Amino acid sequence: MPSNVATALVYIINALSSLVLLVLLLRMVLPFLRADFRNPIAQGILKITSPLVVPVRRVVPAIGRLDTATFLLAYAIQFLAVWLSFTILGGVAPAQFLATLAFVSFTKLIVLTINLFVYAIIISIVISWIAPGRYSPIAALVATISEPVLRPFRRIIPPVGGFDISPVFAIIALTALTYVVAGFQPF
Repeated sequence: MPSNVATALVYIINALSSLVLLVLLLRMVLPFLRADFRNPIAQGILKITSPLVVPVRRVVPAIGRLDTATFLLAYAIQFLAVWLSFTILGGVAPAQFLATLAFVSFTKLIVLTINLFVYAIIISIVISWIAPGRYSPIAALVATISEPVLRPFRRIIPPVGGFDISPVFAIIALTALTYVVAGFQPF
């Protein structure tokens, strides 16, 4: 297969799997953040992911607030995406290489989870510019996701001239964390 076609296929696989994984990770993270599940966006996330998660949940019970079924499903999708990408690019996955693929899949899932918080912070910044102080379901959900990350930075970094610059430092720290986690990947 020509390398530009293979690269395009890998891009499509990664883009589509990342979209599905972001929704699954939202489903997994929202209970930890004590999200209001009466929010229509949160209800939509549950409705979209339930056909995938509920059958797995029948076999794999939750552990405390950890939605084990959603995590295992997200991990399986990430593993499949990594394996497909590697196979398309010409790699052959011998049995001993499956452990490496499993580890890469886990680190990619962690990076995507960290990026979920970065995206939430960026969206909260944009919402604060467009509709400051107004309530909307998306703003409430984004605040639920971003506030636990921003709170420690706001304690340390005061507003400058009336502007809250703590999101900038939070994004820098989270992005640096993604580089650290991604650095553990063997390829």
